[in-house]
Amino acid sequence: MSRYIASAAIRGANRIVTEAESLLQKTIAELGPDTPIQFPNTAYYLPVIYGFTGIEVAKLGDLVPVLEISRSLLHPEPDERMWLPYLGETLDCGVATLFAEEAIEGIRFARGEQPERIPGLQLTGTSFTSPDVGEGETGGYANGPIDDIQLRSWGIQLVDGRMPGFAAIIGAARSNEAAVQIIRELQQRNILIFLSGNVNGRSIIHQLMEEGVEMGYDTYIVPFGTDTISAIYAAGFATRSALTFGGMKGGQARGMLLYNKFRVFAFALALGEVDDLKYATAAGVLNYG
Repeated sequence: MSRYIASAAIRGANRIVTEAESLLQKTIAELGPDTPIQFPNTAYYLPVIYGFTGIEVAKLGDLVPVLEISRSLLHPEPDERMWLPYLGETLDCGVATLFAEEAIEGIRFARGEQPERIPGLQLTGTSFTSPDVGEGETGGYANGPIDDIQLRSWGIQLVDGRMPGFAAIIGAARSNEAAVQIIRELQQRNILIFLSGNVNGRSIIHQLMEEGVEMGYDTYIVPFGTDTISAIYAAGFATRSALTFGGMKGGQARGMLLYNKFRVFAFALALGEVDDLKYATAAGVLNYG
């Protein structure tokens, strides 16, 4: 790993952990530490945090020790003249990033800000309905975390080989046509597709919407959200697969990561500019093999 990438990932990790700490402090002050946190229609609490640490996050106050762990995993950027290995420090910062991102999404659910509102987005086969949807209104929201029923359906296909794996796409393609071509080629290979992130405010989700591409469970295209943080739902899906099908328990991090390395095949495709947070998130998922 180059020093440039490691430095970017470590910078991104430090910033997102600080952001998570600030948001948690603000939300506890507004809503109280006993405010419930959960991802709707899913087990395993906040799954990445649970899978790595065994901590059962059920309310805002439960995130305090989680972010303390995140802070303890952070490292400074490697010195310009540092020639010692720094891959381990970068991977640690990646895990800290995943914890912070999942904490932020959990807090957003507590604040009623998840799943993300995306006007005009219609999903096929998706079960989530926001409590904020008015009478007669349909759609308009990203998927958020994949529910347990769909996890079991896809998870079985992933572990028995019928589905080769999943692709986590972050950012936006150079054109709408290129975005559609990428998606169609993945669909032809029966690869599950997760979408998140943006480049200068424009996401591949917007591009597919403009081209009339159907998204949702029925088409194997799942839009998580238009920021990089929402990519944590892909890591959560992988973690829950190990917990559900691999017989892992919360806190069995090594077993969970090895299960993913050998049984759940996935890759990330970053489109457009890669910023510090994208590098940090990539460092986190590198731990999955």
